Amino acid sequence: MLPDTNRLKHRKDFSAVYRKGMRRNSAHFSLRALRKPKSAELSKPTAEKSLPPTRTGISISLKVSKRAVVRNRIKRQIRAALRQLLPRLKFGWDLVIVVRPIAQECNYAEILQELEQLLVEAEVLDGNSRGSIL
Repeated sequence: MLPDTNRLKHRKDFSAVYRKGMRRNSAHFSLRALRKPKSAELSKPTAEKSLPPTRTGISISLKVSKRAVVRNRIKRQIRAALRQLLPRLKFGWDLVIVVRPIAQECNYAEILQELEQLLVEAEVLDGNSRGSIL
């Protein structure tokens, strides 16, 4: 389970990310990312640390699988991958990971690699140490 401060929970938060956020797509996932607005007082050198932590949510529909067991397994694997990538995430983002039906065929390594690639493309993840996870 992700820490409480790193979870996107409310419908209004998900809706804001869908409405205003940028999109990045891959074969198995779609990433929606919304940068939280910066205030004028955050222009100091410690601005990155004073931003709220990045929050993530997972959206997986019945189109992926009618069986809850399959959907929950995919969600657990995504959460585990996010937990592994958490120290490298930049502060101040809201993310929604939308799972596509073809994701049933993925194993954990493929999920981790694809999420890492999406997060680097969206500039949410520090790409300097890319490849160090696997």
